[in-house]
Amino acid sequence: MSRPLPRFVLTKQVKGRTRYYWTLPTHYRRQGCTLHGEHETALGDDYEAACGKDGAGGRAAVLNGLFDDWDRIRLGEPPKPKVEIRAGTVDWLFRTYKTSTDWKNRVSKRTAPDYEITMDLLADLVGASGIRVGDRMVTSITPVVADKLYEKIRTTPVRKGKSERPRSAEKVVVLCRHAWRAVQRLHPAMFIDGPAWNPWDGVAMEKRKHATKPAVSREDVYAFAWGAIGLGQVQPAAAAVICFEWLQRPENVLAGYVTWTGYRGQSHPNQIRIEHHKTGEMVLHPLEEAVEGEQVLFYEEAEQVLAKLPKLATGLIMKPGRTPKHVATTWDIHTMARHVRKLREALGLPDTFTLDACRHGGMTELEEAELTDGQGRALSGHKSKAYEGYAKRTEKRALAATRKRYAHRASMDAGAESTPAIEAPASRKRS
Repeated sequence: MSRPLPRFVLTKQVKGRTRYYWTLPTHYRRQGCTLHGEHETALGDDYEAACGKDGAGGRAAVLNGLFDDWDRIRLGEPPKPKVEIRAGTVDWLFRTYKTSTDWKNRVSKRTAPDYEITMDLLADLVGASGIRVGDRMVTSITPVVADKLYEKIRTTPVRKGKSERPRSAEKVVVLCRHAWRAVQRLHPAMFIDGPAWNPWDGVAMEKRKHATKPAVSREDVYAFAWGAIGLGQVQPAAAAVICFEWLQRPENVLAGYVTWTGYRGQSHPNQIRIEHHKTGEMVLHPLEEAVEGEQVLFYEEAEQVLAKLPKLATGLIMKPGRTPKHVATTWDIHTMARHVRKLREALGLPDTFTLDACRHGGMTELEEAELTDGQGRALSGHKSKAYEGYAKRTEKRALAATRKRYAHRASMDAGAESTPAIEAPASRKRS
């Protein structure tokens, strides 16, 4: 009993087996349809994979759907709205990747939105045929096509004054290379059976010069902090100080990772606990030390800023509710960025002043204080395989690093030309 064949599908006997082929009529080729050249039209010898259970599905249905979209565009009609994502397309691959264990284990909540933006950037790209890349079959993305897509994204800027966007193109290649690998492992039948099943392997990316991230000075940080407090904006003020002094990433500060229980808490009354979500590191920064019977405050001015913060919730940096009856929430990073922009303009600070620049300013101060690699990592929470083998991040190392940074700061305040080699900072009584 013969089984129904989808539109444009022909059969051919090859070595005793029936193979299925999607064959675009010559009439439509002359009309300019290029689907037969952009997609794999050999559907294999598995009837259900090629045609579906009843001749209305499988790979043939995907190709016929793409043809219908092309034909509607040719006739001046809008494409048929997508009700579902067809199996085997690039959209399907990205959706499958986002539901995989690989995505769950490797992509954090912090980076997931950026991954999705990168996926949409590629999927929404429209080729010469008028078909979205997301609607194209995975098998149609050959190494040659991958090279062309990379080049098109790289040379199509979206920002005014920019001639290209190499970083975005690079992110597309890196993400797609891994997504193809993860999904091919789960659904190998949907990919080309051969050495070129991952077209993103070997894409030659143009070398780009990495821009130096801006870093602001201690003077600018505290000019911003006290100026913002004077304008009634204590949350941005404290956020800038935390990023600079304790090297916390802005997204973690605004997400409430710095808590009141972590600041001079019962178990560590002389320390502040800083969690680095990106690396999984927890750093206890010493806030004071007894030297010759006197208490030395390492971050006296920073703590004066924190003293202005109201306790709204568990986190130090929280967005107040609209009224006293509303619960405080964590800050959206873009909302806080707008506040920082307005404040820096009002205070006459440079355009490079951001919370991220505050953190990099703190990192720069560590370098200027000539901390060792181990001491610097003890404070910043960075990881290094080369360092992990022989160095341990301990409270002793963090204290030594803080002493050295404090001594550098004190010498700069005193106008000294170089950092004096001292074992402990000069004593300052608690005010």
